[in-house]
Amino acid sequence: MRKHPYHLVDPSPWPLLASLGALVTTVGGVMYMHGYGGGNVALSFGLFLILYVMFVWWRDVVRESTFEGHHTFAVESGLRYGMLLFIVSEIMFFVAFFWGFFHSSLAPTVELGAVWPPKGISVLDPWDVPFLNTLILLSSGASVTWAHHALLAGERQQGVIALALTVGLAILFTAFQALEYMEAPFTIADGIYGSTFYLATGFHGFHVIIGTIFLTVCLFRLYQYHFTKRHHFGFEAAAWYWHMVDVVWLFLFVSIYYWGGT
Repeated sequence: MRKHPYHLVDPSPWPLLASLGALVTTVGGVMYMHGYGGGNVALSFGLFLILYVMFVWWRDVVRESTFEGHHTFAVESGLRYGMLLFIVSEIMFFVAFFWGFFHSSLAPTVELGAVWPPKGISVLDPWDVPFLNTLILLSSGASVTWAHHALLAGERQQGVIALALTVGLAILFTAFQALEYMEAPFTIADGIYGSTFYLATGFHGFHVIIGTIFLTVCLFRLYQYHFTKRHHFGFEAAAWYWHMVDVVWLFLFVSIYYWGGT
């Protein structure tokens, strides 16, 4: 009989399969970019394998926590520390992009015309789509907080409505960013401005998509009565991640769209 509050997981094939998927994706991606035959097939298979492992592995985690009761308070405490460390690593990921942007913009070289934005670059109006997206993302942060408080208060129906609103706003943000990319007067190949702009905003957009999937899964779980007042760390982790996405966007808007475009 177990005499400790920790969860000793059963042997699982998913870590090995995830490693195999990452290997095939990397090799297939390199082959595809260098024009080798079969590279696109290997890349597609590797991505499919990774997505499949994500689904079945997290399915097992949901089953262990919700239906088997393995996620005790001690286990949840460890998961909270893990999620916080993951968010810190994501923040440092974006720090690298901001570092590259400010390194080039605070002291523009002669090759850039000694000005920022570089000569020949027509920048986007920060008060157009970027400002609208800022309002959308801040509103989604408010709605996910509403969903969290509704869950803590036992108001499940309110929580479902608020979380569905959050997901809708997240999809709207991504649609507007895609529109902005299609209408942008510069590309990622347009020097240091284009590369830093698209790397920073593009990776943020990728994080928005990941967060949207995260929140959609939580919406489904909330609808299926998986969460209670005291047991809802899956939703909590999604909310933390989404607030991180909000804060990073504020820094992007102020530094790259507003300050970097004036």
